[in-house]
Formats: sequence, structure tokens, C-alpha cells
Amino acid sequence: MKANWNYPTAMRVGVGRIAEIAEVCALYKITAPLLVTDPGVAALPMVQNVVDICTEAGLGIQVFSDVKSNPTGANVEHGIAVYKKGKHDGVIAFGGGSALDAGKAVAVAVDQPCSMWDLEDIGDNWRRADASKIPPIIAVPTTAGTGSEVGRASVIVNQQQHRKVIIFHPRMSPDCVILDPELTLGLPAQLTAATGMDALSHSLEAFCSPLFHPMAEGIAIEGIRLVKEYLPTAVANGGDIAARTQMLVASSMGATAFQKGLGAMHALSHPLGALYDAHHGTLNAVLMPYVLMANRDAIERPITRLGRYLDIGSGFEPFLDWVLELRESINIPNTLQDIGIDDNRLDEIGEMAVADPSAATNPIDHDADSYAKIAANAVHGRL
Repeated sequence: MKANWNYPTAMRVGVGRIAEIAEVCALYKITAPLLVTDPGVAALPMVQNVVDICTEAGLGIQVFSDVKSNPTGANVEHGIAVYKKGKHDGVIAFGGGSALDAGKAVAVAVDQPCSMWDLEDIGDNWRRADASKIPPIIAVPTTAGTGSEVGRASVIVNQQQHRKVIIFHPRMSPDCVILDPELTLGLPAQLTAATGMDALSHSLEAFCSPLFHPMAEGIAIEGIRLVKEYLPTAVANGGDIAARTQMLVASSMGATAFQKGLGAMHALSHPLGALYDAHHGTLNAVLMPYVLMANRDAIERPITRLGRYLDIGSGFEPFLDWVLELRESINIPNTLQDIGIDDNRLDEIGEMAVADPSAATNPIDHDADSYAKIAANAVHGRL
């Protein structure tokens, strides 16, 4: 499977396409890329391979890897300093969601007169940035989950405020994406499962969003089908290239679909990730059935339609059963307690969830008490 797409951005899909990285840099007039990744990926041969390809092509590439699993403002500031010192003229965001988000944030903030925090996704804040000063961005995901490679935003932890902030600008969407399934072959089964469930959460919440966006809804439905068909195989047999390819595609589809909106899974996972430094995909996977139950009254009809398309039966209960069976089959924890999260800060989490931008497109307008109750159910396993 090999293809070039131009939706939602230029995308090169297929085995071995990473060999084209220097060609892509040249296409976007990047002569000195800063490759932004995380410490774990930086130590892998795939990064050295990219460095070698770019160096042989005469590009002044440098690797920056001071990026946490939940990237912070300090990580971005450090990256900006390295970018300026090295006189770079473009970013290669390389890795999982944290590296992609950090790389995009470095690019959007590096030459702006305003602070990165001034670009929080509220109203028209993005207009504060000068789009002409945002350098080219090439995105290369090594996990299939966040879909950040096609997103127009980055989620960055504001350490002073102890919250995750969505930084948004239309030009943050990378100029070109390389989806090479070989780069995901070494991903452990546990991370394959968690990131794959993150991709599912994006498409599922987009599908359930009450906003009118039929194109995004269609993408979401097919993205969910791909997860259903290929995630169990990718987890059970990490060397299956077809499954790895389809999961990369499903991930990009999920992030394309959530232009229609997200919901309570993300409204809760963002504060939980900020307060407990827990893995984002795992949080969404754990929260999924509890949020579905909390939203049931508003989503039963569309979920019934979705279940028929997926051939898992008609009605809400068969769909919920499928989600629970999928989680069990790929060893997703059942409760937040299973990943070290207790019920000591539920009121705070509820307040933060209401304030999260993802809450605005949840099919039910939950208040802080309702969000705290959903979190409590997820802690104690009450469906």
C-alpha cells in the first residue's frame, strides 16, 4: 500500500517513504531542519537514519529531544532556544503525539511577537500570530494514535497553572506528512493498544458531537471501522505491515474528523493528564465506556446507526459491549485506579473538565458535579 494524498494536507503513505525526507525538505525550502522528538525515540536507529539521509543531502540537521510525555511550556521554550541558536529554518516533528505537539509548538511560537500562551484556542486568539513567520513543518508519526500530524493544534502543559492548554493556529497543520508503517514496528503492544484507542476516541467523539459536519462524520465512521478491523491485529502481531499501515491511516482520520468536535473523554483526560502525568491515550481508553454511559441519552440513535455499519448489532448495548470486549482483548486497564489515579481530586477535575474546550462539543452539557461523577465511576469501575 503506497499513495500520495492531498487531504487534509500533503501526505506520503507507504513502506520506506521516510527515505524521501530530504526530498521533502527541499520541496519546502528547508536547508537546516530541527528534528524534534522525545528521548526514547531519539535513541533509536530510525532517528540516526533520518540524520544520515539529511546530512548526505547537505542539510544542516540537528536533533532536539527534551520533550516530556506530556510536553510542557519549558520543553517548547528550550526547543525555541535551540532552533534560534542553530539558525534553523524548518521543523521535522518526529515521534509520538508528544513530539509532534512539541515540534509544532516550537514552529508556531519561534518568531512571534506574542507568547505561545497567547495562542490558546479561545475565540480568535490565533490571529495574534503572524502566519508568515511560521516556518515549514514536516510531521513523521511513529505511533498511531494522536493524529497530531494532521492537526492544527498542540496540547502543552502550562506548569504554572497546572493545566493542559490547547495552542491553535491554522498554519500549525504540517505542510507534509510521511506515514511510514515501518517506523511503528518496534512499538510495544501496550503502547500500540493505548495509542490505537486514542485514535478510536477521536473518531468516536467526533461522530457523537452534535455539530453539523457531514464530511467529518463520514471520516469518523470509516476511522472507527479501521480501528475495529486492524487494532487487535496490530497489538497481537506488531510486525503486520498492513495492520500498522491501516492504524496510521485511522489515526490521521481521527484527527481530521475531530474538526467536528471532541467531548467528555478529552475534557476529562486533559486535566487528568496534567495533574497525574498519565498517558493520554490510556486515559481516553479507560474513560471511554464511562463517558458513553454518561452520554447515552443523547447518543443512542447515532450509536445504533454506527453499530449497524460496523456489523456489531443494532442498539447502544451491543456497541458498549464491543468497546468493553475490545479493551479487554488488548489489555486496557478497566479503571483509573488501575493506573494509579484515586478519587482525592475529583472536584478539581470536574471544574477543569467544564473549562476544557473539548467540553463545548460533548453531546450533553455536563456540569462540574457531573464530570466529577463520571471520573469517580471511572476510578471505581461503576458502569
